[in-house]
Amino acid sequence: MDQTAITAAGVVDTFLVLLIGVGPKLALVPFLEITAPLDAATKRRVQRRMMITAASVAVLLMVLGELLRALLHFSVASLSIAGGVILFVLAVGMVLGGQSGEEHLTAGRDPIQLARFPLAVPYLLNPVGIVGLVTISAEANSISVFAVAIAILAVVLLIDVAVFRWANRVSSKFDEGRMLVTEKVFGFLIAAIGVQLVLDGLASAGVIGPVPH
Repeated sequence: MDQTAITAAGVVDTFLVLLIGVGPKLALVPFLEITAPLDAATKRRVQRRMMITAASVAVLLMVLGELLRALLHFSVASLSIAGGVILFVLAVGMVLGGQSGEEHLTAGRDPIQLARFPLAVPYLLNPVGIVGLVTISAEANSISVFAVAIAILAVVLLIDVAVFRWANRVSSKFDEGRMLVTEKVFGFLIAAIGVQLVLDGLASAGVIGPVPH
Protein backbone atom coordinates (compact mmCIF):
# COMPACT_ATOMS: atom_id res chain seq x y z
CA MET A 1 0.00 0.00 0.00
CA ASP A 2 1.19 3.55 -0.67
CA GLN A 3 2.19 4.48 2.88
CA THR A 4 1.61 8.22 2.39
CA ALA A 5 -1.83 8.13 0.75
CA ILE A 6 -4.83 5.82 0.52
CA THR A 7 -5.42 4.34 -2.94
CA ALA A 8 -7.59 1.48 -4.14
CA ALA A 9 -4.55 -0.42 -5.45
CA GLY A 10 -2.77 0.09 -2.14
CA VAL A 11 -5.75 -1.20 -0.17
CA VAL A 12 -5.96 -4.31 -2.37
CA ASP A 13 -2.22 -4.95 -2.05
CA THR A 14 -2.34 -4.64 1.72
CA PHE A 15 -5.39 -6.89 1.92
CA LEU A 16 -3.69 -9.60 -0.15
CA VAL A 17 -0.50 -9.44 1.92
CA LEU A 18 -2.43 -9.71 5.18
CA LEU A 19 -4.70 -12.43 3.79
CA ILE A 20 -1.60 -14.50 3.02
CA GLY A 21 0.15 -13.53 6.25
CA VAL A 22 -2.74 -13.70 8.75
CA GLY A 23 -5.27 -15.65 6.68
CA PRO A 24 -6.52 -19.20 7.19
CA LYS A 25 -4.85 -21.13 4.39
CA LEU A 26 -1.59 -22.06 6.15
CA ALA A 27 -3.28 -22.81 9.48
CA LEU A 28 -6.40 -24.65 8.29
CA VAL A 29 -4.99 -28.14 7.71
CA PRO A 30 -2.86 -28.16 10.91
CA PHE A 31 -5.90 -26.88 12.82
CA LEU A 32 -8.04 -29.73 11.51
CA GLU A 33 -5.32 -32.30 12.27
CA ILE A 34 -4.69 -31.04 15.79
CA THR A 35 -8.37 -30.66 16.74
CA ALA A 36 -9.59 -33.87 15.09
CA PRO A 37 -9.67 -35.92 18.34
CA LEU A 38 -11.20 -33.13 20.43
CA ASP A 39 -14.84 -32.62 21.38
CA ALA A 40 -16.81 -29.71 19.93
CA ALA A 41 -16.49 -27.49 23.02
CA THR A 42 -12.72 -27.91 23.17
CA LYS A 43 -12.42 -27.20 19.45
CA ARG A 44 -14.22 -23.90 19.99
CA ARG A 45 -11.88 -23.04 22.89
CA VAL A 46 -8.84 -23.83 20.75
CA GLN A 47 -10.19 -21.70 17.90
CA ARG A 48 -10.95 -18.80 20.24
CA ARG A 49 -7.50 -18.89 21.87
CA MET A 50 -5.79 -19.19 18.48
CA MET A 51 -7.65 -16.16 17.13
CA ILE A 52 -7.08 -14.02 20.25
CA THR A 53 -3.37 -14.82 20.30
CA ALA A 54 -2.81 -14.18 16.59
CA ALA A 55 -4.87 -10.96 16.63
CA SER A 56 -3.09 -9.63 19.72
CA VAL A 57 0.37 -10.28 18.31
CA ALA A 58 -0.64 -8.82 14.93
CA VAL A 59 -1.88 -5.57 16.49
CA LEU A 60 1.24 -5.29 18.65
CA LEU A 61 3.45 -5.76 15.59
CA MET A 62 1.53 -3.12 13.68
CA VAL A 63 1.74 -0.64 16.56
CA LEU A 64 5.24 -1.40 17.85
CA GLY A 65 6.94 -2.96 14.83
CA GLU A 66 8.92 0.11 13.86
CA LEU A 67 10.06 0.64 17.46
CA LEU A 68 11.24 -2.98 17.68
CA ARG A 69 12.99 -2.66 14.34
CA ALA A 70 14.84 0.45 15.50
CA LEU A 71 15.75 -1.02 18.89
CA LEU A 72 17.03 -4.29 17.43
CA HIS A 73 18.77 -2.58 14.49
CA PHE A 74 17.47 -4.70 11.61
CA SER A 75 16.11 -3.52 8.27
CA VAL A 76 12.81 -4.45 6.65
CA ALA A 77 14.91 -6.15 3.94
CA SER A 78 16.62 -8.41 6.48
CA LEU A 79 13.27 -9.18 8.08
CA SER A 80 11.91 -10.16 4.67
CA ILE A 81 14.83 -12.52 4.06
CA ALA A 82 14.50 -14.10 7.51
CA GLY A 83 10.73 -14.47 7.09
CA GLY A 84 11.18 -16.06 3.68
CA VAL A 85 13.67 -18.60 5.00
CA ILE A 86 11.41 -19.58 7.90
CA LEU A 87 8.35 -19.79 5.65
CA PHE A 88 10.29 -21.98 3.21
CA VAL A 89 11.30 -24.33 6.05
CA LEU A 90 7.66 -24.59 7.17
CA ALA A 91 6.58 -25.28 3.59
CA VAL A 92 9.21 -28.01 3.14
CA GLY A 93 7.83 -29.70 6.24
CA MET A 94 4.33 -29.57 4.76
CA VAL A 95 5.44 -30.98 1.41
CA LEU A 96 7.87 -33.65 2.58
CA GLY A 97 6.46 -34.44 6.01
CA GLY A 98 4.61 -37.66 6.70
CA GLN A 99 0.96 -38.11 7.42
CA SER A 100 1.51 -37.39 11.10
CA GLY A 101 3.76 -34.40 10.64
CA GLU A 102 2.21 -32.55 13.61
CA GLU A 103 2.72 -35.37 16.12
CA HIS A 104 6.16 -34.23 17.30
CA LEU A 105 4.63 -30.83 18.17
CA THR A 106 1.35 -32.01 19.68
CA ALA A 107 2.07 -35.22 21.58
CA GLY A 108 1.01 -34.88 25.22
CA ARG A 109 0.42 -31.13 25.05
CA ASP A 110 -2.60 -29.20 26.28
CA PRO A 111 -4.82 -28.16 23.33
CA ILE A 112 -4.89 -24.55 24.57
CA GLN A 113 -1.10 -24.46 24.43
CA LEU A 114 -1.29 -25.79 20.88
CA ALA A 115 -3.71 -22.97 20.05
CA ARG A 116 -0.93 -20.48 20.86
CA PHE A 117 1.90 -22.48 19.29
CA PRO A 118 2.00 -23.69 16.58
CA LEU A 119 -1.53 -22.71 15.48
CA ALA A 120 -1.61 -18.97 16.26
CA VAL A 121 2.10 -18.47 15.52
CA PRO A 122 3.62 -19.44 13.10
CA TYR A 123 0.66 -20.94 11.19
CA LEU A 124 -2.12 -18.34 11.40
CA LEU A 125 0.19 -15.36 11.88
CA ASN A 126 2.99 -16.59 9.64
CA PRO A 127 6.27 -14.96 8.49
CA VAL A 128 4.55 -13.17 5.59
CA GLY A 129 2.22 -11.51 8.09
CA ILE A 130 5.07 -10.56 10.42
CA VAL A 131 6.99 -8.96 7.55
CA GLY A 132 3.88 -7.18 6.28
CA LEU A 133 2.82 -5.85 9.69
CA VAL A 134 6.28 -4.57 10.59
CA THR A 135 6.56 -2.96 7.14
CA ILE A 136 3.22 -1.20 7.67
CA SER A 137 4.41 -0.02 11.08
CA ALA A 138 7.68 1.24 9.62
CA GLU A 139 6.28 3.00 6.57
CA ALA A 140 2.82 4.32 7.49
CA ASN A 141 3.23 8.11 7.53
CA SER A 142 -0.27 9.20 8.49
CA ILE A 143 -2.99 8.25 10.96
CA SER A 144 -5.47 7.69 8.12
CA VAL A 145 -3.20 5.17 6.36
CA PHE A 146 -2.57 3.37 9.65
CA ALA A 147 -6.32 3.29 10.41
CA VAL A 148 -7.06 1.77 7.00
CA ALA A 149 -4.40 -0.89 7.63
CA ILE A 150 -6.01 -1.72 11.01
CA ALA A 151 -9.42 -1.97 9.30
CA ILE A 152 -7.99 -4.33 6.66
CA LEU A 153 -6.47 -6.49 9.40
CA ALA A 154 -9.86 -6.61 11.14
CA VAL A 155 -11.53 -7.79 7.90
CA VAL A 156 -8.93 -10.55 7.47
CA LEU A 157 -9.44 -11.69 11.07
CA LEU A 158 -13.22 -11.82 10.51
CA ILE A 159 -12.58 -14.03 7.47
CA ASP A 160 -10.45 -16.27 9.72
CA VAL A 161 -13.23 -16.53 12.28
CA ALA A 162 -15.76 -17.50 9.60
CA VAL A 163 -13.47 -20.10 7.99
CA PHE A 164 -12.49 -21.81 11.25
CA ARG A 165 -16.08 -21.86 12.53
CA TRP A 166 -17.09 -23.53 9.28
CA ALA A 167 -14.19 -25.97 9.61
CA ASN A 168 -15.27 -26.87 13.16
CA ARG A 169 -18.77 -27.68 11.97
CA VAL A 170 -17.79 -29.86 9.02
CA SER A 171 -14.44 -31.28 10.20
CA SER A 172 -15.89 -34.77 10.70
CA LYS A 173 -16.71 -34.90 6.98
CA PHE A 174 -13.17 -34.13 5.78
CA ASP A 175 -11.41 -37.05 4.14
CA GLU A 176 -7.91 -37.52 5.60
CA GLY A 177 -6.38 -38.36 2.21
CA ARG A 178 -7.78 -35.23 0.57
CA MET A 179 -6.56 -33.10 3.46
CA LEU A 180 -3.09 -34.54 3.02
CA VAL A 181 -3.07 -33.76 -0.70
CA THR A 182 -4.31 -30.23 0.02
CA GLU A 183 -1.51 -29.75 2.54
CA LYS A 184 1.12 -30.81 -0.01
CA VAL A 185 -0.25 -28.47 -2.69
CA PHE A 186 -0.47 -25.51 -0.28
CA GLY A 187 3.00 -26.33 1.00
CA PHE A 188 4.46 -26.06 -2.50
CA LEU A 189 2.75 -22.72 -3.12
CA ILE A 190 3.87 -21.42 0.28
CA ALA A 191 7.46 -22.45 -0.52
CA ALA A 192 7.25 -20.22 -3.60
CA ILE A 193 6.05 -17.33 -1.41
CA GLY A 194 9.00 -17.93 0.91
CA VAL A 195 11.45 -17.75 -1.99
CA GLN A 196 9.75 -14.55 -3.19
CA LEU A 197 10.17 -12.98 0.25
CA VAL A 198 13.89 -13.76 0.17
CA LEU A 199 14.25 -12.31 -3.32
CA ASP A 200 12.31 -9.18 -2.33
CA GLY A 201 14.54 -8.74 0.70
CA LEU A 202 17.69 -9.14 -1.39
CA ALA A 203 16.34 -6.64 -3.93
CA SER A 204 15.45 -4.14 -1.17
CA ALA A 205 18.96 -4.49 0.23
CA GLY A 206 20.44 -3.80 -3.19
CA VAL A 207 22.09 -7.22 -3.46
CA ILE A 208 20.18 -8.03 -6.66
CA GLY A 209 18.11 -6.06 -9.14
CA PRO A 210 14.33 -5.60 -8.96
CA VAL A 211 12.41 -8.87 -8.86
CA PRO A 212 9.21 -9.18 -10.95
CA HIS A 213 6.06 -10.48 -9.25
